Amino acid sequence: MAQLVRSLVAVLNPLVTQLSELTRRIERFVQSLPDGQIIMSFPRAGRVCAAQLLAELGDVRERFPTLDRLAAKAGAVPVTYQSGKTRRVSFRWACNHRLRQAITCLADNSRHANEWACRIYTAARARGCDHPHAIRIPARAWLGVIWRA
Repeated sequence: MAQLVRSLVAVLNPLVTQLSELTRRIERFVQSLPDGQIIMSFPRAGRVCAAQLLAELGDVRERFPTLDRLAAKAGAVPVTYQSGKTRRVSFRWACNHRLRQAITCLADNSRHANEWACRIYTAARARGCDHPHAIRIPARAWLGVIWRA
């Protein structure tokens, strides 16, 4: 069993080294981009989260002419179904899931370091929203900041 553990350690050490180097390269590349400096300036944005956001948003500004289009693409707004007198609001499934994951990661991390994001999250929880729903609310607010930036 000890030999097996030593073998696994011998295999994993180079992988950990390569992952660390790749993370450093991603961070340097993100910081070299003009939009990367903006995203990295957000509280607790993190290297990987910022890289995911930039990769999913891209550099073609015309893709998102309005904040509402960006928020819908990111899955940060609900969908309203209406027919006759019936109206129902539900979770948005049709969206860019990687962008939603990146923006909710930013929103979740930022609420620990930013008073504004924490207030938005806390107010959502006080209204009865569960954690994932309450995280999407500051995520929508962060999308407004990103879209304007």
